[in-house]
Amino acid sequence: MASKDDPKFEPLKNDLLLRTARGQKVERPPCWVMRQAGRYLPEYHKAKGNNDFFECCRNPEIASTLTLQPIERYEGLIDAAIIFSDILVIPQAMGMEVVMVPEKGPHFPNPLGSPEDEQFKEVMERECDVKESLDYVYKAITLTRQKLQGRVPLYGFCGAPFTLMCYMVEGGGSKMFRHAKTWIFKYAAEAKKLLQKIAELCVEYLAQQVVAGAQIVQVFDSWAGELSPASFSEFSLPYLNYICDHLPARLRELGQEVVPMVVFAKGAWYALDDLCKTKYDVIGLDWLHEPKDAYAVAQKYGKVIQGNADPGILYGGHAAITKVVENMVKGFGGGKQGWIANLGHGITPFVNPDDLKFYFQEIHRLSDLRQEKHAPSQVDVAAAEERMHNRFILQSDW
Repeated sequence: MASKDDPKFEPLKNDLLLRTARGQKVERPPCWVMRQAGRYLPEYHKAKGNNDFFECCRNPEIASTLTLQPIERYEGLIDAAIIFSDILVIPQAMGMEVVMVPEKGPHFPNPLGSPEDEQFKEVMERECDVKESLDYVYKAITLTRQKLQGRVPLYGFCGAPFTLMCYMVEGGGSKMFRHAKTWIFKYAAEAKKLLQKIAELCVEYLAQQVVAGAQIVQVFDSWAGELSPASFSEFSLPYLNYICDHLPARLRELGQEVVPMVVFAKGAWYALDDLCKTKYDVIGLDWLHEPKDAYAVAQKYGKVIQGNADPGILYGGHAAITKVVENMVKGFGGGKQGWIANLGHGITPFVNPDDLKFYFQEIHRLSDLRQEKHAPSQVDVAAAEERMHNRFILQSDW
């Protein structure tokens, strides 16, 4: 069975994040941020050159270079790399065309209009071999692991089935999600068939990333917050569960050790309890969660939290950053167990890289100042659950 000390890679020198993800007590909270390899870095634009976004994803050398840039810039402050890629490689593997429009984002020239569309039938009938069609991702992962030389662990990732379906039927990002809502309410049976197919591909895709060298994996449900609690339970949660239920067994079939699994359902604050009941090891939080309350709930289920500062805080100056980090460190139990420090979503393109450096520095500094905290008491958990329940009732009344 392959192990984290695979002979083709150097031994991991900094395993802080992996220990945290497995629920162990640690000396400080590990740090990284979503989209840390991206447009806010001047060196990103130099390395990208004239290549478009997906060309960079398909070029293992470029993807590896971009992945390593934040590791090198924030050496000693950052505890994980995440492979430079995109969640939409799965729809591409399913035969759909996706282009990245500058300043606008991903665009599907021919989205899925209805179950009667010929393209929908082709997508559902197509035999997808993600091991072969997404080989460039795995090559980038292996190359990156080799270049990391054990400095920090490497995240692999995929998009969640509901989020990927949204892109496939909307044709890109959306404010109203009219087409996605049409599918789940008018074509529910067909939507579920599509979601199931995507979920099965996600399992294999994540498994192959681990074979290639990923040491932890994350599932991004970026549009989960567009669903009501009932719709989330019907159209997102079952497929998130499918992934975490089936990935460990698939890894064992491939002779791999089971790696920690992270789920990030942006905007679905109401589903924290449900997500904590899944087999994911780490629950990603956006900034809609109050750290103290979310941490109490997660600790009840033995889960680790990842998050959760509003990315916009990085535009607010040092005093504002310090205030937010203080609240996180205090709310997440002092950072000695059960918390991976991150943002509540991806870093945005206009952030000054030095402000992100200060964010990392403050997490290190303030967590060192905190005394080790005990897990939340039964009273803490009950109070947190009551506050979250009251919040749910208030939103329902809106």
